[in-house]
Amino acid sequence: MKRIAILGPSTFSEEATRHFLGDDKFIYVSYKLISEVFNATASGETDLGVIPIENTLEGSVHLHVDWLVHEVDLPIRAEWVFPIDMNLIGFPHPEGQIDADNPYKHIRKVLSHHVVPAQCSRFMKQYLRDAEFEQVSSTAEGVRIVSQMKDPSVAAIGTAIASANYGVPMLQREIQDHKDNMTRFLLVGKEASELASSEQMKTTILVTLPEDYPGALHQVLSAFAWRRINLSKIESKPTKKKLGNYYFYMDIVGTLDSVLLPAAIQEIEAIGCQVRILGCYPSYSYHSE
Repeated sequence: MKRIAILGPSTFSEEATRHFLGDDKFIYVSYKLISEVFNATASGETDLGVIPIENTLEGSVHLHVDWLVHEVDLPIRAEWVFPIDMNLIGFPHPEGQIDADNPYKHIRKVLSHHVVPAQCSRFMKQYLRDAEFEQVSSTAEGVRIVSQMKDPSVAAIGTAIASANYGVPMLQREIQDHKDNMTRFLLVGKEASELASSEQMKTTILVTLPEDYPGALHQVLSAFAWRRINLSKIESKPTKKKLGNYYFYMDIVGTLDSVLLPAAIQEIEAIGCQVRILGCYPSYSYHSE
């Protein structure tokens, strides 16, 4: 069976991956840092890796995009989205609820991943405004630390699977600001894997414009527009080679097996653009079980 590197254990990455790929065909290997997920897959220690790449509230995870673009050469093999339910996980006050207005007033420190405060700002301002936030490598790592400390004044914000796996009570479910909070995950690897068919295919490319070429971006977009090719995402990011030089990260609804998309790429290359293809892959929507 193929080995898949994930950020984990007991993280949203694990929840999402097990939901979409199941437990029968793959072996999941957990790593504490996203850099370890990338490196394990790039070195062949694992066959594939799972990368959180975009969130409904926070947008692109720029560090992960940079790794995908600058640090490794790992084609995108699939994408899917998964709902992100943040939960307050910890131990209740030993004397029971002592503040009817704020049952979590006893919590003095909260451990979680750095993206969490922005996604749970309303709940944290209302109930945890006096608590110190401490960043850890993942939501699951925060729950693991709380499980070892067994200190009611220290809580974590993380996954339901982490609460169950580490034996720490769930104090409050779904504390995120928006109930439709979703994260998009990428499956990356040097070799493709057999996956379920999907009605939608996507292609991700990087386009670097020629220097000092007035109207170049307009010409690039026109190559897709007149062919009625949908760009589901376009972002400009620095090339890290020279100040003021940018590439464009584009997600395209379509496949390289079609006639139109390869023709559009040839057209923008003809005006001097450099094009790098990061992957042509199936895209999966979320369906609850």
